[in-house]
Amino acid sequence: MLKFVSKLAVAATVLAGVTMGSALAQDAQKTFYLLSHGGPSDAFWLDWNAGATKACDQLKVTCNISFSGGDMAAQKEAFNSALAAKPDGIATTSAQPGLWTEEVKAAKAAGIPIVFFNTDDRATGRQAYVGADLKEAGAIWAKYLVDHKMVKRGDKVFLPVEVPGASYQQLETEGIATVFDPLGIKYDVVDCGTDPAGIIAKMTDYMVANNPPAIIALGDSVAASIKRVFDGAGVPAGKIPVVGWGNSKETAESVKAGFVNAAAWQFPSAQGFMPVALLGLAASGEPIGYDIHTFSLYDASSVEPILKLYNK
Repeated sequence: MLKFVSKLAVAATVLAGVTMGSALAQDAQKTFYLLSHGGPSDAFWLDWNAGATKACDQLKVTCNISFSGGDMAAQKEAFNSALAAKPDGIATTSAQPGLWTEEVKAAKAAGIPIVFFNTDDRATGRQAYVGADLKEAGAIWAKYLVDHKMVKRGDKVFLPVEVPGASYQQLETEGIATVFDPLGIKYDVVDCGTDPAGIIAKMTDYMVANNPPAIIALGDSVAASIKRVFDGAGVPAGKIPVVGWGNSKETAESVKAGFVNAAAWQFPSAQGFMPVALLGLAASGEPIGYDIHTFSLYDASSVEPILKLYNK
């Protein structure tokens, strides 16, 4: 597992070298805007920001990075401010389907390259995407439970999520449905909110009331709460199989301790680096039009590199 690490490292080096070479041939320093729907203190976005900042430094470009903390109106305002500034490129997340249809259209009309990261909306016509295929992620989690005979027909799997209706939840659930529906396995998407204490309370209440046969954690915050939830509900590690996101130290530790069977890693630092590199290529006249998928599943046998990264 973690089979994409070397490929991402090589790709990042190549992209950085090509972009830096092109940039050195031009006098004006490029300016990019990177707009995230996440929160600046979230573990994933801290790592993402480190990767993005490193890319900006290496490529010698000016980067304006902003976090909206889940406030779509604030992110939309930031996007339109970026358009008004006429930068050399814009990278953004897409936490809601159709959120950026008009903005991407305006950017393309103005000749501003657009790259999406973390959450995609291919229908906008963006030029590239860096991140996980969220529908595929859902299918991989569901298939893991099926292949390991952890669920059966008639079971109802617990799907906790922070923001029900967000694009990541919709896409992940669509992927889960492709595996579970034909097998007669049910699933229950449950709104657990974004407050850490509230997440633990709501997940614990559901566990006690429903005793689910398995859990797929659709977001990093709910995944990171698994051990505390199990402890609160009196469930020992390994009794209920759990898969889901794993972009946090807490989840990685839960994988090692046996509370989570398998977790997905999005290579947050690379997910920050690569959009900047792609925008650098586009701003230098290089064509872009391909996606870079940052995703791998890890378990107790392959968690150590991630734990070492978090313990640095």
